Amino acid sequence: MTIAQTATATKRRFGVLAADFAVLGLNYADRAAFGIAGPLIIAEFGFSNAAFGWLASIFALAYSPFGFIGGWLADRFGPRNVMGWAVIAWSAFTALTAAGVGFVSLLIIRFLFGAGEGPQATVTAKLMHNWFPKRELGTALGIANAATPLGGAVATPVVVGIMHATQGNWRLPFLIFGALGVLAAIGWFWVVRDTPEQHPKVNEAEVRVIRQDQDEVAAAEQEDAPGFWSCVAKPAVWATAIAYFGYAWILWTFVSWFPNYLVQERGIDLDGLAIAGAIPWVGGCVGLIAGGALTDWLVRRMGDPEAPRRWLVIICLAATAVLFALVSMVTTTFAAVAVMTVVVFLLYLTGAQYWIIVGEAVPAARYGAVSGAVQMFATSASIFAPLVTGYLADSSLGWGGVFVVAGSITIIGPVLLLFAGRRRRA
Repeated sequence: MTIAQTATATKRRFGVLAADFAVLGLNYADRAAFGIAGPLIIAEFGFSNAAFGWLASIFALAYSPFGFIGGWLADRFGPRNVMGWAVIAWSAFTALTAAGVGFVSLLIIRFLFGAGEGPQATVTAKLMHNWFPKRELGTALGIANAATPLGGAVATPVVVGIMHATQGNWRLPFLIFGALGVLAAIGWFWVVRDTPEQHPKVNEAEVRVIRQDQDEVAAAEQEDAPGFWSCVAKPAVWATAIAYFGYAWILWTFVSWFPNYLVQERGIDLDGLAIAGAIPWVGGCVGLIAGGALTDWLVRRMGDPEAPRRWLVIICLAATAVLFALVSMVTTTFAAVAVMTVVVFLLYLTGAQYWIIVGEAVPAARYGAVSGAVQMFATSASIFAPLVTGYLADSSLGWGGVFVVAGSITIIGPVLLLFAGRRRRA
């Protein structure tokens, strides 16, 4: 037995996870900042809710296709380079948001910002699949993606605090976050490699830990993988994509509009927004970590890598849809924030599962492109949800219509996943 075989395994995969956690937290802080600053942006330029809805939606018009492009690029050039350059791109356009002087300039900047942010989810999924054994994958993805609500939770009081300290200067937070992004990109390139085999500080023992529970047919899949369209046509893939669309609809309604809802409908002031706007994000952070750990435990207990994850999505996403429809019906601000916190917790319990369900349905050679296609379809909700919300809020249906429509759209996914989402076994 060689020294390499008896050596204690290194733990570099957790450093890669920490680096991904950091850039995803910044990603959502940058993204949430626009919604948090929304009341002041609307007041300065005199935008209607519909006009602000266009600004929120134009981000997603680029974000959605660049999710697919990012996954496709990660399959070919590796997740390290794709994510690193994406961080630089989105940080540049975060800073440029401060240069917005009206509707058209903000529209262009937000579109380019969306292109920069688009790759992050699919690249994260690809990177975690490269670096973690299957028995740890749900936990790893849950922790990585927990950075996204945590970024929103931290950004809310930080952005509000900066605006409060500068007598309503909404531009300064974007400059600060843009500068932080450049530092994050430098750290990313220093820490991350595409695979453990490429990392100079990963020993053979850790490589064996990461690879030991992968399918024995993985190499054969790489050589003889089915085509892209065959993979996309699998019921488990398209049913998951539709469920993820509903997830994204509620998420983007919340990200883009909940601060404005609290100000317009509940009468929250800037100081109150720092607390009320952050609390649901904390629920989301807990939900993502808990969802990943829970499904990993169930997979080990049941010996089925797919069913526990699918059922978690079905149950929690259905509950999310019902509760979201009820947000505007509660009578107090405290109750509205409490219900929204439960909504975001349940929503994010499912957050890591979509990627793993797709990963179980398709071979590794197609994972980046197929997961990118799922994200592109699902995040098209981020184009329509903020825009539809703006028009509904201005209409006779008001905010009640916003929440009921979102809940109705979201319930479709769990129903389809219940009947069509089971993985077909040979």
